[in-house]
Amino acid sequence: MVKALITGGAGFIGHHLVKALLERTDWRITIIDRLDCSGNLNRLAEIGAAKNPRVRFIYHDLRAAANDQLAAQIGPHDYILHLAAGTHVDRSIECPMEFVQDNMVGTCNILDFARITGCAKFLNFSTDEVFGPAPVGVAYAEDDRYNAGNPYAATKAGAVQLGLSFHNTYKLPVITTHTMNVIGTRQLPEKMVPMTISKVASGHEMTIHADQTRTKPGSRFYIDAQNVADAVLFLLDTGVPGEKYNIVGEREMDNLELAQRIAAAVGKPLKYKLVDFHSQRPGHDLRYALDGYKLAQMGWKPPCAIEQSIERIVSWTLANPHWLVSAIKKVA
Repeated sequence: MVKALITGGAGFIGHHLVKALLERTDWRITIIDRLDCSGNLNRLAEIGAAKNPRVRFIYHDLRAAANDQLAAQIGPHDYILHLAAGTHVDRSIECPMEFVQDNMVGTCNILDFARITGCAKFLNFSTDEVFGPAPVGVAYAEDDRYNAGNPYAATKAGAVQLGLSFHNTYKLPVITTHTMNVIGTRQLPEKMVPMTISKVASGHEMTIHADQTRTKPGSRFYIDAQNVADAVLFLLDTGVPGEKYNIVGEREMDNLELAQRIAAAVGKPLKYKLVDFHSQRPGHDLRYALDGYKLAQMGWKPPCAIEQSIERIVSWTLANPHWLVSAIKKVA
């Protein structure tokens, strides 16, 4: 029986990956999570993972190395999927050392565990932000230079280098992914999509970050969490250890269009203002862009178009408003 270990499996992207593995494989799954502000057991309960006999949950903070007892409890796995991370840019600016501990020390500890127990493939999950802002017309390929714009991005870049060093030094079969901005169900309520749903539904004004002229909104190649899970499964089958792969949405969308599409799906008008993102959110970048050519040449493309994803996510979220409680309170 194939066994997969997922760190951060109670997190936003992690639980979508757990769901995909339960639906599309017969693998046994071990989840490691410390259940902080990102991890939420209710996600696992809602996808039927909490009581599934194929799923095992282990509470552990990866900032601490696995001692012998814990390592024996976790045991060896065929695949290790490392998604656990601190991801809040604003908090990384306030507390950079916290992100060094989460994203670099935590990554080193799980890599060392994998080095000792062994695995067929280790997926090290990273972000588009390691490359920094992308000028108009530029999309970064996997091996382009890193240029982190904030402590969060810097620690994720360091985690990538740690993974590559374990591949080069210990021959650990590490695969690196850079993923564009992910949207989906059960996302933290302060993220753009659930926050926009809340503000539109409650009639509040939406702040949209733009350039210094307040005329050009920021943009991303947004991608559905379900599409990310599909790409991960594809890479576990076809990815080459030592290589990096960009997981990218099929087209660029600016934040105003995203908000407008959300409002259309909600069925209410969008009230918004464009603000200078430099003064509003220092450390954030106006545009991120990755080149998805490498995965496309291997035969992968996002199964679901972004427009369909937005409609589905909005419909689901409105039917499950308990995932919007914090956002509603925040804008009320």
